Amino acid sequence: MNVHTFALPHFRTFALLFLAACGKDAGAAIPPADNTVAVRTAPVAREWVTQPVTATGTLASKDEIDLSFKMPGVVARVLVAEGQAVRRGQPMATLDLREIDAAVGRARSGVEKAERDLARAERLYADSVATLAQLQDARTGAQVARSDMQAAAFNRRYATIVAPADGVVLRKLANDGELVGAGMPVLVLGSSERGQVLKVGVADRDAVRLKPGDAATVRFDAYPGQEFAGTVREVAPAADPATGTYRVEVNVQPGGRALSSGLVGRVEIRPAAGAQMAVVPIGAILEADDESATLYTLTADGRRARRLPVTVGFIQGERVTVTGGLEGIDRVVTDGAAYLSDGAAVKVVP
Repeated sequence: MNVHTFALPHFRTFALLFLAACGKDAGAAIPPADNTVAVRTAPVAREWVTQPVTATGTLASKDEIDLSFKMPGVVARVLVAEGQAVRRGQPMATLDLREIDAAVGRARSGVEKAERDLARAERLYADSVATLAQLQDARTGAQVARSDMQAAAFNRRYATIVAPADGVVLRKLANDGELVGAGMPVLVLGSSERGQVLKVGVADRDAVRLKPGDAATVRFDAYPGQEFAGTVREVAPAADPATGTYRVEVNVQPGGRALSSGLVGRVEIRPAAGAQMAVVPIGAILEADDESATLYTLTADGRRARRLPVTVGFIQGERVTVTGGLEGIDRVVTDGAAYLSDGAAVKVVP
């Protein structure tokens, strides 16, 4: 059984379009003088369809990493520019190392002195000149000095920012000569290792229909007329407390293009799960109001019109899905429907 998907907006947006379309289709069907209305009918299709989820969001790298120094200090050089591609392990910025190197030198000298003190305490203890407590204090002092040396060397190593992954520099937040604090972002890297995603927010009624792996189509105003394939990568398990929407990340296939972070895109997601619905031509729909509408079918003898209230779903091209009201109905009136009233005499024409 095939599942048809359609990338179209909510029905209520097109209520006026329905009425205009109905008037246009029925224009050729002028009521004859004997009050019998000439009409055409169309079959009601029963198909498995799925309503697409549409949303607008911003393109970004799956992983955007704020890069900073572990120690405060003066920025010596920022080695990259915004928009520049970098490779894993590439140096990106460095602090002025004079103060940090001085700290490393002090720590190294402390280790040397502590080790001399420990060696002297061991000799004196062996000659019964130093006490056990003095020997233990010397050992502790040596351990503390070595730990200080390790901390100073660690800080020295993180006085240079290196790229943690392949990617693109998205933002440069500090310049040469600026004083920065520990942990203050200096650069923002967009990692390319897990691709780019369009981040959108959807309502709860749509979020529950989406699953990772659902197919999607993405369009950007920056690339008019082009479509980019995508798949749902992640659906947030909880709503954003600020907006009440659920975050959905759609992985975007760039199709050979270098898509810039920050592009605004519109996505149409086609949930894998569908439902069987009635589908009728758009010209059959009359008096549309939100999800409620009216259409006409024929009586069993085919001579009179029968008015039916129906519940509509969404537009799929030149057809409309009907979620309720057409149970047991096989055909509906299209051309001439605008001239009908309940029980009106009709004549079906080819």
